This record gives sequence, C-alpha cells and structure tokens, in this order.
Amino acid sequence: MIANPGLLPVVETFHSLQGEGIHGGRSAFFIRLAGCNVACSWCDTKHSWPSEAHPQRPAEHLAAEARSAAQAGAAFVVITGGEPLHHNLDCLCTSLKPVGLPIHLETSGVDQLSGCFDWICLSPKRHRPPSQALLTACNELKVVVHEAADLEFAVAMAAAANRGKNKPVLMLQPGADSKAGSSIAINYVMAHPAWRLSLQTHKWLGVR
Repeated sequence: MIANPGLLPVVETFHSLQGEGIHGGRSAFFIRLAGCNVACSWCDTKHSWPSEAHPQRPAEHLAAEARSAAQAGAAFVVITGGEPLHHNLDCLCTSLKPVGLPIHLETSGVDQLSGCFDWICLSPKRHRPPSQALLTACNELKVVVHEAADLEFAVAMAAAANRGKNKPVLMLQPGADSKAGSSIAINYVMAHPAWRLSLQTHKWLGVR
C-alpha cells in the first residue's frame, strides 16, 4: 500500500474498447496503475511492474479524465495494472463515483480488497493464488491457460469462487500465441457450457 492514497503511480490512461472478458467490445476508460510483484512470465505489460518508474498522480485528476471519457462515450471505467490492489484504491473510487460511470477492477487477487466496485474481474495466477476473499467477491473469473495444469487450476478456482454469493461468470483465456492453451481452452468450453472463451481482441484489432 502507498503512504498517500490520494496519489497513485500511473502508467497510462486511455479511452478504448475493452478487449477481453465478458465486457469485451464495449467502450471503456482505462486507468493503468504501476506496480506488480506477481511477475507473470507471459505478461504483456512488464513496463508497468516498477512503481517508481511512473509518475504519481492525484485521484481527482484521474476522475476528471474519466469524466471527459464519459462525455466521449465511455461506458465504464477500468482500473487495471500492474496489480492495482498493491495500492489503496479507496480514494480513487471515491473520486470516480461522482463521474457516474460503473467502476471495474482487474486484479490477480493477491492483495486485500480496497475501493468500491461495480464489477470485479479476477484473473488468478497459479504461481500466486488469490485470497478466498477475492474469489468470493469477484463477478468474473478469467483464467489464462497455457497448459493442462492451468485448466486444473481454473476448475479449482471456480469451485472456490462459487462458494460466494456472486456466482461469477467463468472464462478461460488462451495465453498469447499459445496453441496448446487455445486447444485446451476451446475443447473445455465446448464440453462445459458454464464456461466461456475470452479472447484478446484488442490485439487483433491493433487498438490499446
């Protein structure tokens, strides 16, 4: 957690389409926070890992940008990273609430939940499993699959998540450029209708 929750290290902000998950294809305003010690080998935003490499910005400035994005058509705000829950998000969510857009969180679930969200997308990692609190709080469980062990992990995470009241949407997402992951995910979703396939469509489209 950072000392001043009103200031957060920000990699970038941008208005684009949500590229993956259940809200894929919708207009969204993204706030990408810096800092991550989960260190996934396949991460496509490794530049976001060091917090000290990115400027600290006031929450109210980020909210002002979100308001402009809302006027331009953004349907919701996405707080992502890095790992956003390395930071206390109470102040940011409080600043964003008057904007009037639903607030979404993308997290691996390794830290304590802070902030107030309309949608939590939990993407747990096998080498750093999430807390049970995040599993039972999430609205969407999205597991990246590269190999059979990832699928086994996904099934275990779904069982744990379903103990909560939310009963999250279950999604498998093939790892980037992973033919094995694609085959495993597709075959499993075809045989298990409770699951859906998530694809990184923004990469295909060439948008952020």
